[in-house]
Amino acid sequence: MARPLRIEFENALCHVTSRGDRRESIFEEGEDRVAFLNPLGEVVERFNWVCLAYCLMDSHYHLIIQTPDGNLAKGIWLLGQFDQQKTSPIPLSKMCS
Repeated sequence: MARPLRIEFENALCHVTSRGDRRESIFEEGEDRVAFLNPLGEVVERFNWVCLAYCLMDSHYHLIIQTPDGNLAKGIWLLGQFDQQKTSPIPLSKMCS
């Protein structure tokens, strides 16, 4: 069954989480966590988000995001490309205009 559509609106406060398949690790080492902060920062800046808090666990992460422009889905999609960026020669900043 598909997830219900996300309701987006200006100045929403959103709890965002993403988990590895079968609860597998998405961050192998501390460097992976640091590397994740770069694309997170790009997405926050590009979509005019306010990242109020984050927690990076081995198998998942949590973000508390405020969306002044009501554009959570676009940014989440781009952030989800982070894993693909590890093997892709295309920089994250060029994936979505």
